[in-house]
Amino acid sequence: MTIILSLLVSFAFFISPAPKKIANFRLNDLESNSKTYAELKGKKVTVIDFWATWCKPCVRSIPKLVKLHEQYKDRGVQFIGINVDGTRNLPKVKPTAHSLGIKYPVLLDVNNQVMTDLKVTQIPTIFIVNERDEIVAFHQGYYPGEEENWEKEIRKLLQPETEQKQ
Repeated sequence: MTIILSLLVSFAFFISPAPKKIANFRLNDLESNSKTYAELKGKKVTVIDFWATWCKPCVRSIPKLVKLHEQYKDRGVQFIGINVDGTRNLPKVKPTAHSLGIKYPVLLDVNNQVMTDLKVTQIPTIFIVNERDEIVAFHQGYYPGEEENWEKEIRKLLQPETEQKQ
């Protein structure tokens, strides 16, 4: 029992929780232009989606994100796709993004640095971030109907502050 407890305590030091805020980062987009989070983020809400071309749940969730993007893009909500395929599948990213109808920025986290910094352990992972860069929600994996929860969180952040406190 003592050994197990010691192992659990020592293991806990190696696990750190996901950050509470999004720190600025810089990645290339699909056209090899360097972009920062600060220049792309939404005025009110930012939705960040970590995905890969080979990830079936990612590919199933993206059309739902595309629909939400179309619905909220003119209301201060920005969507950012962060592809984590790496160099091997890099040639597939742009055609896949195009075929899925993605119109929001897609950044390439080729070395998985941002993924690591944000403690993303599975994909898809979706972060919903407020105007102060605070992560207010995150979702791992995708199940049909989950987009309703994403939309509720987006709507909540779009409400005036007085309504949010009630």
